[in-house]
Amino acid sequence: MNLSDNGINLLKALEGFRAKPYPDSGGKMTVGYGHLIVPNDGVCTGDIIDPVKAIELLHHDVASTEEFVTNIVEVALEQHQFDALVIFAYNVGCHAFSGSTLLRMLNAGATSQAAQQFLRWDMVGGTHVPGLRNRRLIEQNLFINGYIGVNEDVS
Repeated sequence: MNLSDNGINLLKALEGFRAKPYPDSGGKMTVGYGHLIVPNDGVCTGDIIDPVKAIELLHHDVASTEEFVTNIVEVALEQHQFDALVIFAYNVGCHAFSGSTLLRMLNAGATSQAAQQFLRWDMVGGTHVPGLRNRRLIEQNLFINGYIGVNEDVS
């Protein structure tokens, strides 16, 4: 399964585009649409990228996240659920998602309880972050209902 066009557009809206590298809320250097800068990925912390490069990085990052979610989730998913999980894992990291109660409950077939777990992921360094809370509500709503909200505005 692949992230849908709606999922890509939502991910882009949630991440926002930044041409210049910046420290994310966890202090990790990031650029484009939430691309974590790592050694040998063709981007340096001093680089300024254009939207074309940002899309290239996004598609590369999404592909690895899609593969990860596909391999770790043991239950059948609807497209909107897959989209929500890929967007969530893209943000929190695949390693964090792999050890989550959300994943454990989902794989146990407790889908409703798993959906409630999105909201537990709104903290950075032990502090609740309102922007992350809003993002988790959007991801949760997508997972449960197949859409992001009444007006589908994520700004």
